[in-house]
Amino acid sequence: MVQTVTKGREQTLPLKHPRTGPSIFNDQKMKLGLFGSNCSGGLCMTDAPTTYEITWEHTRSIAQKADRLGFEAMVPVARWKGFGGNVNFNGTNFETFTWGAGLAEATEQITIFTTNHVPTVHPIVAANMASTVDHISSGRYGLNIVMGWFTPEMEMFRASQLEHDERYAYGGEWLEFVERLWTAEGEFDFDGTFFKSGRCESEPKPLQNPRPVLINAGNSAAGIEFSAKYVDINFASLDIEKMPDYTASIKKKAVDEYQRQISTMTYGLVVCRDTEAEARRVHQDIVDQGDWPGARNLMSILGIESQSFGEQIEKFQERFIAGWGGMPLIGTPEQVVEGFQELSDAGMEGMIMGFLDYNEEVDYFGEKVMPLMREAGLRH
Repeated sequence: MVQTVTKGREQTLPLKHPRTGPSIFNDQKMKLGLFGSNCSGGLCMTDAPTTYEITWEHTRSIAQKADRLGFEAMVPVARWKGFGGNVNFNGTNFETFTWGAGLAEATEQITIFTTNHVPTVHPIVAANMASTVDHISSGRYGLNIVMGWFTPEMEMFRASQLEHDERYAYGGEWLEFVERLWTAEGEFDFDGTFFKSGRCESEPKPLQNPRPVLINAGNSAAGIEFSAKYVDINFASLDIEKMPDYTASIKKKAVDEYQRQISTMTYGLVVCRDTEAEARRVHQDIVDQGDWPGARNLMSILGIESQSFGEQIEKFQERFIAGWGGMPLIGTPEQVVEGFQELSDAGMEGMIMGFLDYNEEVDYFGEKVMPLMREAGLRH
């Protein structure tokens, strides 16, 4: 029998968080992950010297080190077009579903995420690709859902860019379609605003029940609504003084309006060295050798123009050059752990990190920082 699913009916799965299964749901007080290690530059829009490169051997080595250290997550950046400028930041990259499938086979415990801009992949294709990676990883897969904010990329797919809030409406329907494919027994018709498909089915189903881990980094009103309704973890890039109210608000919304729970995490660049002076120098080198034309391109695409923000524009650009706009942790191992403690106290349950040189600095982080995190009660 063919079932009919009509857009507008409640499709939110009755998820009662916290879940068990993938390591991202473990009981570590401050969960750790790597972000952006599939893209040229990672989180650093700069010409500062590094051994980091986009080769399979290199990215696999980074993931395996994170896995051995007990990190919880590998989260890639989905990018189809770079940002121009001097280095064409993120312009060379591994596509995330195939990257995730390879790393799922190469690792043992870490949760492997893929990132998808929803206008670029049809729900039927995405559902099966995600289930495939979930099987390869033995149920430690997650999906990072992005709405397709980068207009030059969307134009490559001959797709007209939707207005901001409409992108989230599209993303919600896209995800409801995917979730139906993951859970429906037998064929069904999908009749929505953006998608209309008949006699739909998808096998195999994911190993995870009720579905793979879902994350999103929307921090606008529409993004918060989307995360509260659909996902397990919301990633927020905020000044630390704004984090407590933000985390309390989004968690309350999820419980009050959707009877579900959600976690909050953050992301950013870590620059950790034996002395604070050395860490500050490395960070300043990243900025001084930054791709400022590329940063200006990015600011323009985001609608952040110097005419509107005046002197603030340079600080915006600096934060994107060194950390993709995320929360920076700069200093000695002790100072970095103090930063993690502040994040934890502010309601953040984890951080996915970028490094100027992932392969070398992950080793240093494991040797110097993680023992101090255990002493501080942030890890066990």
